[in-house]
This record gives sequence, structure tokens and C-alpha cells, in this order.
Amino acid sequence: MNIKTILSKVDHTLLKQTAKWEDIKLVCEDAVKYGCASACIPPFFVKTVKNYFKGKLTICTVIGFPNGYSTTKTKCFEAAQAVSDGADEIDMVLNINMLKDRLYDDILDEINQVKKACSGKLLKVIIETCLLTEEEKIRMCEIISKSDADYIKTSTGFSTSGATKEDIILFKEHIKNGKLIKAAGGIKSLNDAEEFINLGASRLGTSSIVKIIKDEQVTGY
Repeated sequence: MNIKTILSKVDHTLLKQTAKWEDIKLVCEDAVKYGCASACIPPFFVKTVKNYFKGKLTICTVIGFPNGYSTTKTKCFEAAQAVSDGADEIDMVLNINMLKDRLYDDILDEINQVKKACSGKLLKVIIETCLLTEEEKIRMCEIISKSDADYIKTSTGFSTSGATKEDIILFKEHIKNGKLIKAAGGIKSLNDAEEFINLGASRLGTSSIVKIIKDEQVTGY
């Protein structure tokens, strides 16, 4: 698999709490330069990036991030605000508390409400696999398959671990109805990236792949 193909599936990501505008601008410039699928950035910067890059860049942002336990109403407001500011894609964090309490209908309802608030923009649901049992992961595949969301996503990159190849294999087996898969967190090499894609991931959430291409030290997400 050539590097251009890998980069075309990368959501080039910077979500650190300490990120400054210059850091965000550089990530977005690199996403454009290297042909990434998107730049994934904090909601605070979305409007500024939209105005600065003027349509040259697909903007992804996060809501309910990173813990997922804000209310559905809050997540809907965040999603609508992000889209209004110029976001093209929304990555929302699952309410893991709901999942642990087996409130499956409530989870489905929240996902669909947030998707509605996205006004047609792409919605990815982060389920934070490192905190879930295999049964819970399978249940989330089933729920997302029935939902209006577009993607299931492994991880925030802010918990105990990121994407694993075993989780992508599990997703591939259980996700239905044309829903897609995003692997995120801990993707540190081109070999890793290629393997995740070959196993079924359509998107990769990572900052490392562009750093490798630029011959920079790989750290963080």
C-alpha cells in the first residue's frame, strides 16, 4: 500500500489541552499538504480554522470529549454549534455509563439525536474499547449498526489504551448496514497503519503518520 493511500485515510489529529493556535494551524496545513482525510481539532478552533483555510480542508472535531458522560442535550448543542462553526465531521464519545447500565435504547436515541443535530454531517461514535468488555463492544456494534451514525470509532486516545487490531477484527465481524470503522490512538508506524486498513478500518485517528513522513519524532496520539 502506498503512502498516499494511507494518508488519504488519516484524520490528522491534535486534541491536546495545551495546543495553541500555531500548533493547530500547522496540523491543518500538514493535513492539506499531505492529502489527509481531515484534521481533527478541538471545537474551540473550528471557526478560526474554517475562516483561515476557506474550504481547503475537511474539519473534524469532537463532542462529549473525552469522557462521554455529558447529557444528550449538551452533546446535541455541541454538535450543532460545531457544524455552525464549520465542522464537516463530528466524533462523539459514547455515554459509557449508559452502556454499563445496559440502557441500550437510550444509547441509540442519543446517537440519533446527535446525528440529527449534525445536519447531515458525518458522525463517528467513539466507544472507548479499552473500558469495555467484549460483550459490550459487540453490543455497541449492534447499536451503531441500527443507528443513523456513519462510523464506529475505537478510542479517544485519552484513556488507558488506543486501537487494537483485535478490536478492528471484532468490529469487522459485527458492524452492519454499511457503517464504517475508525481506528484511533496508538497508531505509531506505517506498518501499523497499513495493517489497520487491511483489517477493515476506513479511517485512522493519529498524529504519528504525518510526523513519520516529515521525519519527526513520534509522540502522543
